[in-house]
Amino acid sequence: MKVQLLHNARIFTGAAIHPWAESAAIVDGKIVALDHAALAWQQAPNVTVEDMRGVLIIPGITDAHIHLMWCARGLRELDLRDLDRRATVEAVAARVRELPNGTWITGRGWDQNIWSDTAFPTAAELDRVAPQHPVALIAKNAHATVANTAAMAAAGITTQTPDPVYGRIARDDRGRPTGVFFEEASGLISRARPEPDFQTLVDLLDESQQSLLAKGITGVHDVDGSPAFAAEQELRRQGRQRIRIVKYVRLEALDGVLAAGLRTGYGNDMLRFGGLKLFADGALGARTAALFDAYVGEPDNVGLLTLDPGQLHEIAHRAVLSGLAIAIHAIGDRANAVALDALESVRDLDPTLRHRVEHVQMIREEDQARLARNGFVASMQPTHAIHDMRMSDRYWGERSRLAYAWRSIREAGATLAFGSDAPIEVFDPFLGLYAAVARRSETDGSPGPEGWYPEQRLTLRHALEAYTIGAAYAAGLEDRLGRLLPGYHADLVVLDHNIFTLPPEALLETHVSRVMVGGVWQALP
Repeated sequence: MKVQLLHNARIFTGAAIHPWAESAAIVDGKIVALDHAALAWQQAPNVTVEDMRGVLIIPGITDAHIHLMWCARGLRELDLRDLDRRATVEAVAARVRELPNGTWITGRGWDQNIWSDTAFPTAAELDRVAPQHPVALIAKNAHATVANTAAMAAAGITTQTPDPVYGRIARDDRGRPTGVFFEEASGLISRARPEPDFQTLVDLLDESQQSLLAKGITGVHDVDGSPAFAAEQELRRQGRQRIRIVKYVRLEALDGVLAAGLRTGYGNDMLRFGGLKLFADGALGARTAALFDAYVGEPDNVGLLTLDPGQLHEIAHRAVLSGLAIAIHAIGDRANAVALDALESVRDLDPTLRHRVEHVQMIREEDQARLARNGFVASMQPTHAIHDMRMSDRYWGERSRLAYAWRSIREAGATLAFGSDAPIEVFDPFLGLYAAVARRSETDGSPGPEGWYPEQRLTLRHALEAYTIGAAYAAGLEDRLGRLLPGYHADLVVLDHNIFTLPPEALLETHVSRVMVGGVWQALP
């Protein structure tokens, strides 16, 4: 029996009553007592006693929406986040000088919406610096890819290549592909790109854990596709898993999952099967999020539904009847309504399953009430709001009052589960907390001290609950994760200052001192 006693701390337990404690006793990785009852354990044989010197301890943070394999692969790809058009092309040119002809160059993070010229990039721009290297660069929103001529040739893309269902190839006035591929069309390029070998993927996953732990993230809900789940299982088999993972699989895996009889909740508290991730629409940045009314300045564009509503209902029924919880990506107001229609149609088939809507970026007030009434989880990412607010105002106009509506959704009675959507955003929960409580830019403070639609700001406690209790609830683990109480796993984070007593800006300077997962202090960089 391993016994640990942490005392002289400022412990935020997350409990509704008595949310603070000064001591915690941990036995075999679980909290068994707090305060006076905890101090009694200092008489236990071989107990390890640590004086925490008054530091703030919070429950371990769960990133409730992350693309774990994308993050891992990104360790070896070009990071184009925040670069302008010229710098994006120059980054490709620099990589060309490092690699032999014919080697693929990949990257992600470009965002034409922040460029002075907001036109989408083209193959021609990339061809000028990389005529002999296939290049494929994924947009920040992950709903568009730009490829050069060499990459399109490798993928067999020609003028005659048809648009795939639920996707679009951008073309010039002569019908020739310009190099930009939207939604499902991006798969035409990604399937031609060589993949790292399996063990390399496992090693990259292992490396990415270090960065997550350094941000206080002790668990994730991973929504990546194949081969992420296999690599995560191998990571665990090799004894290298350090963070908790709840895994959601994509539609292409559904038949195999059903044939194998895999059900939500299978596994253990370190690696657990979450359910099925589906897509209802695209993204704001690509103007493919599905809307009831057209984008401002684009009267013919209402975005794209990436699954027909009837198809979505049919898939959801198949999955839920086989014991799978559903998570549906929905950005635009129409997509959110369609997602809720589908989830309502399956709710009573198995009331024990925790269904979720991912992103919920713009949702009508009547649909906020539906989220709550049906017990569906709103899985949202606060940093999207402060990084997308100008884009939202530009393309959604006054409808932006319904965007990123955390407080309204919470007050309607729905459960919030916060994450990052990394690598689309950075996996920094303290930036996320800042976004949730301030709703203003972390770089220039815009749009002002009150924030963007300030009525949607959350308190720090409510925002932190979405990263802890809410995330645990979304996975059906709220009886043992998300709080620091007896019977719960000892997943905790030690911070360098007390975020509860400082202004929101202090969150941007917050650093993680130590992290514990299941009673084990983790090595940090």
